[in-house]
Amino acid sequence: MIVATRPHALTTAPTHYCPGCTHGIIHRLVAEAIDALGIEGRTIGIAPVGCSVLAYNYFNLDMTVAAHGRAPAVATGLKRANPESIVFAYQGDGDLASIGMAEAVHAAARNENITVIFVNNAIYGMTGGQMAPTSLPGQVTQTSPAGRDELLCGFPVKVCEMLAQLDGPEYIARVAANSVKNVLSAKKAIEKAFRNQVEGRGFSLVEVLSSCPTNWGMTPGDALGWMDSTMIPYYPLGVYKDRSAKEAD
Repeated sequence: MIVATRPHALTTAPTHYCPGCTHGIIHRLVAEAIDALGIEGRTIGIAPVGCSVLAYNYFNLDMTVAAHGRAPAVATGLKRANPESIVFAYQGDGDLASIGMAEAVHAAARNENITVIFVNNAIYGMTGGQMAPTSLPGQVTQTSPAGRDELLCGFPVKVCEMLAQLDGPEYIARVAANSVKNVLSAKKAIEKAFRNQVEGRGFSLVEVLSSCPTNWGMTPGDALGWMDSTMIPYYPLGVYKDRSAKEAD
């Protein structure tokens, strides 16, 4: 009996990610959602600047690359020019929550009919482990060797909580990729975010808490445990806005 197969929307190319990185899991969930909705032939993905910049190698889709942080702006242009297409941006925390914050906020405020997959590993991964906008208080990074000091650096940016306050967006949710239970919840949220676009409902963002064992200085197992004990309590999982759920009520 076949229990699982590779999603058709996912290529067979070996990924470049570090051992224990959960980008590969998230890629699979995106591909499974695309397969489930039967939208592979009209989906366009936008890779970010960051660890997942090579995402175009891993999806059987039309893909493009945006300048650092500009994926929501590029997605907006692609969707408006090709409204029949399904357009998604795949972004890390440095890409979306720092240089690209304005693009994300205003795309959400306009309720652009796009899907954003936001991967939060609380650190700049590709460039060597500097403090990110999402690094936790006290978290040790290359640029905060004594731990993030809120008095000097401010508090981490909580993207879901912020965007959920806007009138525009359709769906905002935070999930995690550190356990079977959480991965299954993430799968449902990502598929819903794509379905919302298919149905023309508007802007959907799913934040996925992800591990970075290399730059956290942990083993893959310890990194997943740290997510559970430290990261998820600071970034609570759940649905922060769902207009369709309100309509159902």
